[in-house]
Amino acid sequence: MLCFHIIIRFLHSFGLGLRIDLIGGKRLDTNWLEDFVCLARTLNFTRAAEERHVTQSAFSRRIRALEIWAGTPLIDRSTYPVKLSEAGQEFLPVAKDLVLTMLRSRDQLRARDRGGLTFNSFAAPHTVSITHLAPYLNELEAIDPELRTRVVSDNLHACCQSLSEGDCEFLLCYRHRQVPLTLDEQEFERIVLGRERLIPVVTPDKSGAPAWTLPGHRRNRIPYLAYSKGAFLREVVDHTLAGKAAELEVRHLDAFAETLKSLTLAGAGIAWLSESYIGDALASGKLVPAGDSRWHAELSLSLFAAPARLDDSGMRIWSHFRSVSEQQESSPAC
Repeated sequence: MLCFHIIIRFLHSFGLGLRIDLIGGKRLDTNWLEDFVCLARTLNFTRAAEERHVTQSAFSRRIRALEIWAGTPLIDRSTYPVKLSEAGQEFLPVAKDLVLTMLRSRDQLRARDRGGLTFNSFAAPHTVSITHLAPYLNELEAIDPELRTRVVSDNLHACCQSLSEGDCEFLLCYRHRQVPLTLDEQEFERIVLGRERLIPVVTPDKSGAPAWTLPGHRRNRIPYLAYSKGAFLREVVDHTLAGKAAELEVRHLDAFAETLKSLTLAGAGIAWLSESYIGDALASGKLVPAGDSRWHAELSLSLFAAPARLDDSGMRIWSHFRSVSEQQESSPAC
């Protein structure tokens, strides 16, 4: 009810009275609110449309429909990048509050449908889920046997969207200082659970030396097993390679590190993979580094959540991971 009264006061301030359901012949679609919040964060129609998985023209129509519903422009399109109008700035916290209230209500309904059982959901990219999240969940289960968890494993963009839209309580992923996530980090708290390196690896030759070494040679370019364009780790590798004269020839594109690892082990070329993910292969000598630290990318293993949205069991999980982080920070090895 609080959100309802807030939006009524907002509409009153523009002389719009109580016409909430029908204004200009338009009913309020809650998707418009999520679109508006996304646009307010990105200030870019193209990027916001991509994050909302609609065409830019459809996204623009939805924002315009929200403005017709509100009876006043919410976006100032006369600048680049676009910015919120004065009314848009006033409406933004209301829209965020409404979206959050709806998500909380949905979660309560889902919990009731499950017989009152509460599940804490984690989103994590495939490799992070296998390498890091699974062991952490085993630790949590040992500490709290009554805890119930659910894992959504997908690409990083989808995982960020899942957290932003309230489909999960936690996001575990890699983070790079120079490559932004498709996530408004100001809306969430972050716990750093460890450090990771993304390193270029190849199979060894008969002498145990790397079959290829960076930067390679123009006449004999290194076959490159790359992440697909748009993938977070592809952007990390591209940033690492920027300004370096690496002689690489793309032979394969893939969204999954699992596939790149298999191809690398088969001797198909060079790939950038996380050390923890290929630890066994490095230890056994099946894979060897193809370059020194200049070719490495430093990542942090980060856990994101909005503590204000968590229930008691969620706060126990958050507190546990905070303790893990503090212990690692105080460890001499770190």
